[in-house]
Amino acid sequence: MTTDTRPSIFKRLGLPDTSLAQDAYAHVERLTPTFLLHHSVRSYVFARAHAQNKGLRAGTDYDDELLFLSCVLHDIGLSEEGNGDHRFEVDGADAAAAFLRERGVEERRIAIAWDAIALHTSDGIAERKGTEVALAQAGIGTDILGVQRESLPSGLADDVHALLPRQDLGYALSDAILTQARTKPQKASPMTFPGDLLRRHLPYGAYPGWYDLLAAAGWGDKPVGATARRRAETPQQVATLFMEYLEAGDVEGLVSLYEPNAHFVPAPGTHLEGTDAIRAAMQQMVDSGARLKLELRDIRQVDDVALVSNHATLTGAGPEPVISTTTEILRRQPDGGWVHVVDDPFFI
Repeated sequence: MTTDTRPSIFKRLGLPDTSLAQDAYAHVERLTPTFLLHHSVRSYVFARAHAQNKGLRAGTDYDDELLFLSCVLHDIGLSEEGNGDHRFEVDGADAAAAFLRERGVEERRIAIAWDAIALHTSDGIAERKGTEVALAQAGIGTDILGVQRESLPSGLADDVHALLPRQDLGYALSDAILTQARTKPQKASPMTFPGDLLRRHLPYGAYPGWYDLLAAAGWGDKPVGATARRRAETPQQVATLFMEYLEAGDVEGLVSLYEPNAHFVPAPGTHLEGTDAIRAAMQQMVDSGARLKLELRDIRQVDDVALVSNHATLTGAGPEPVISTTTEILRRQPDGGWVHVVDDPFFI
């Protein structure tokens, strides 16, 4: 995008044609890569469409210029100039406020723009902070995640994408956030969207999750209620707990050793998927008086995934023991415990 095409963009998309809006566009054009500039403008176009869909009128129900400013400036925290020591949303809000203040914008409008930018990834909060803040988040959410895209006027998305190509926005934006967070981890605290993104790109356990933070709090809090059941701290302990729960007739304990969409093969050719089916199979095992002996054969572990094979001997479920070699895929959960993703004692 060059400054020579700016008047065409404003005219073709019907952007607010004020000197302040033009300055903001030029500012973002100078600071950010093209994919962010395109995203910021598309977010305004989608936000305006959502306003129209709600019957909101520019200049009466909301400040159209302020909505444009909030959208077009919302990602300047990801620029080199805007890269401070806070979350990119807050850094962007601070940088936008400084830009607007230098141009004599009144503090009341600056405060609204600050909220819109700082809260644009805060679901459930932005929508309660005023019309411009809510519309900005709605437009940004549409352009990133497709939220409410079905309510856009027919053909609008195609037209705006033809004029302002996406350039793989979602992943390019993620990379920009990660680049900052790897250098300044304080910009991606664990309970934030950037923190979750950073955690997925580091070795397992390198960045704390919610349960890690609880464990480190120093208050000694322990799980209660349904979460109080013992968890497998290692992949090998899954087999130990399975044998214990089966002997105790604890069906829910057995079910707790599987992810909600896990696959389980209770007999050759019988493939079960999901909690309800696995619960029924476990109830049948308990009712039959079955007992299971599992002896570790081999294990391969990579970060939070493990491939485990056990020698299995099942007795009590029939007249003769059933002897097999299991194939099990286990995954470490957010609370640190290990459970089955796939449990097949008859895999060949």
